[in-house]
Amino acid sequence: MDADNKKATKEKIMQAALELIKKEGFDGITTRKIADRSGTNVALVNYYFGSKENLINESIKVILTGFRDTFAILDDYSVPARERLKRFLLDYLQVIRQYPELLSRLIVMGSTVFASQHEYGAFLKMLGFPRVQGIIKELTGEQRQDRLTIMMMQILGSIFLPALMSPILESGASVEVPPVEEQIDLLFERYFPQN
Repeated sequence: MDADNKKATKEKIMQAALELIKKEGFDGITTRKIADRSGTNVALVNYYFGSKENLINESIKVILTGFRDTFAILDDYSVPARERLKRFLLDYLQVIRQYPELLSRLIVMGSTVFASQHEYGAFLKMLGFPRVQGIIKELTGEQRQDRLTIMMMQILGSIFLPALMSPILESGASVEVPPVEEQIDLLFERYFPQN
């Protein structure tokens, strides 16, 4: 098999894994299902990825790399800062909703998805967290880097925790969770009061 065919086969396996993750979640997929979906066999899946766990970890990296596009709005200075941040949060949350188990899996696994802390740090930097901190600085005038990091974590946490808990709250506790736009508006009223 030449290099182009090997690359195409590996990509086909990865695409099958991503489709199955979206449809069935991380725990619902098997190497057999991935092989069947990709039109390959279990031996090829293992040849290219070593194990289902390695394939899942590589899939997570692909999914997370897809988050980069959500950060583009932060660079559109023709849009007011509050609106840019709101659009970013809505877009980011939309990607998370496509892969509902992703955020909880990342929280549980942390940097173990990545080969090293350096790789994880480079990923976060590449992802655009400094841009989120920049827009918070623009909105608040805060200069201290440590405080900007804390503020970023609080804002992201206030959006992602309800997204993670909504199914539990709505089905298990019969709590109606307000739409995310409403949650963001309330957060912004409290966090970024307008003069």
